[in-house]
Amino acid sequence: MIPRLAVLAAGLFGASAVILGAAGAHGLRNFLLARGMQATWETAVQFHLLHAVALVGLAGWWQGQSGREARRRAAWAARCWCVGIVFFSGSLYLLSTGGPRWLGPITPLGGIVLLAGWSWTIAAAFAAAKE
Repeated sequence: MIPRLAVLAAGLFGASAVILGAAGAHGLRNFLLARGMQATWETAVQFHLLHAVALVGLAGWWQGQSGREARRRAAWAARCWCVGIVFFSGSLYLLSTGGPRWLGPITPLGGIVLLAGWSWTIAAAFAAAKE
């Protein structure tokens, strides 16, 4: 992954988060409320959008790095956040709308991958300080 792809992913994730947030607040609102899943949907949107914004910030920092190790670690952070968004938020969206219950264990796995992305971000900062 390169910084340009991270920005592209951030744009796609950001736009889709806004669309899904609007869908949950308007078109799906009554359906989600009836299922008791409005808060779950909102959590999915929050994590989705937050990590899209984090990707933009990471890509900007990453672009300014000349050290190989800092760039490699930033790339892993970006990959983790992309996968984490899909697993964490994606599973919550599907569960909120009646998806199969086996998706339940995917959500914490996505959370772990998101945390791994933050760990790679910290590691990238340390690598940049050494290079």
